[in-house]
Amino acid sequence: MIASTYPLADVFVSTLYFAILIAWIILVFHVFQDIMRSHDLSGAAKAVWVLFILVLPLLGCLLYLVVRGGSMHLRQERATQQQRDAFENYIRHVVATKDSHDSKETTP
Repeated sequence: MIASTYPLADVFVSTLYFAILIAWIILVFHVFQDIMRSHDLSGAAKAVWVLFILVLPLLGCLLYLVVRGGSMHLRQERATQQQRDAFENYIRHVVATKDSHDSKETTP
């Protein structure tokens, strides 16, 4: 019964609205993540950006993308490189520990 009263065009429009909502949520999370990982912003500046985005979400996110969006990818690349370096250092530490442990077992 419900399907007969809900035209196909409305299904497409509802699906489009839902996709826009999901994209909006993803954008907000990326902006918040970028705000928190920015080392060049002080705590007060971060608080102002977060407050601005919470009070005026659309305007806040768009303004953030205009003002600071150009360097978002640089901060993302730096964070990825730091994670990669930390992982590689951990692997080197584990291998060195294993090698020293193996050499102690083989030495009489």
